[in-house]
Amino acid sequence: MPNRKVDHLSVEELEAVLYRKKRALRRQRLQRLKDEGRVVEVAGLQPPSPQTPKAVRPTAVPTGALRRYNPEPTEQEPETPARSFRFNLNWRWLSNKALLLVEVGAVVGLFVIVVGLLGTMRELNQDAAVAQANASQPLTAVVEPTAEPLIKLVVLPSGHRPPIEGQPPQPGEAGDIPAHLLPYLDAYVPPPPPPPAPEQPRNIQISAININAPVVQGDDWEQLKKGVGQHIGSAMPGTEGNMVLSAHNDIYGEIFRHLDKLAPGDEVVVSTSRQSYTYVVNEIRVVDPTDVWVMDPTEHASLTLISCYPYLINNKRIVVFADLVDVVPEDLQQG
Repeated sequence: MPNRKVDHLSVEELEAVLYRKKRALRRQRLQRLKDEGRVVEVAGLQPPSPQTPKAVRPTAVPTGALRRYNPEPTEQEPETPARSFRFNLNWRWLSNKALLLVEVGAVVGLFVIVVGLLGTMRELNQDAAVAQANASQPLTAVVEPTAEPLIKLVVLPSGHRPPIEGQPPQPGEAGDIPAHLLPYLDAYVPPPPPPPAPEQPRNIQISAININAPVVQGDDWEQLKKGVGQHIGSAMPGTEGNMVLSAHNDIYGEIFRHLDKLAPGDEVVVSTSRQSYTYVVNEIRVVDPTDVWVMDPTEHASLTLISCYPYLINNKRIVVFADLVDVVPEDLQQG
């Protein structure tokens, strides 16, 4: 082989040169091993050929795994899984957007309902404030009260159904009333309010729960729109017996909403046109609407406050019992 540079040799020539060099090295090592007696001659085994073996080069064989481009137009190919996945993905996107719109609409609707409920309660409270302001005006005439028997009820006053957004408050009972009492409840007609008298309560103050409200005669549905109602026939302020006052907790001013926050020892001041009477709370109970015994007369000057309970549920009554401890004339109170 003429002397040529490596860059001028072909791949086959380079492989031949490399093979000869490796063969010469193997022969030298084999000779050294023979000299050391470490080579075992095997009869019939041919020595390696001095020629360079032909290398078997891999060739590409078509397998059909790749799609061949066909320039000729063919019939519409069937939908592939990738194309089907893209179609399903679009539907999934549309469904997600639709669900998002539904959720946004639900939130907006809930916001509108809450705003409407607050507006309705604000209007009711404004109407109640006007009625209470009219009820708290000075008496124009002084008439001696007539004796009124204590009306025997089957349910306690102030009952009403929980308020519903967009609808006016409805009288009635939210709790279960025994069937044998329903005829008496339906047939009950509240007595007319007595004429104004100086001995009648005109105002109630409870500083512990920030109450300062007018008191009207009667505790039926129409009277309790105006403020706190005295049960007709119950005791007058400062006199022996049980004075029963009722008011709503979640409509018409929510006057008695926080009766459950009172505690024994808290003071309740009931005023007439002449004097103010201080009562001290001694007990608070939650009873059924049919527990009318809380309105029974007592042998001492006492006060009973009644309202529906719990707030916005109204299937029970909360009752606050208090006893008279002090009497202050109106002129001394103003001084």
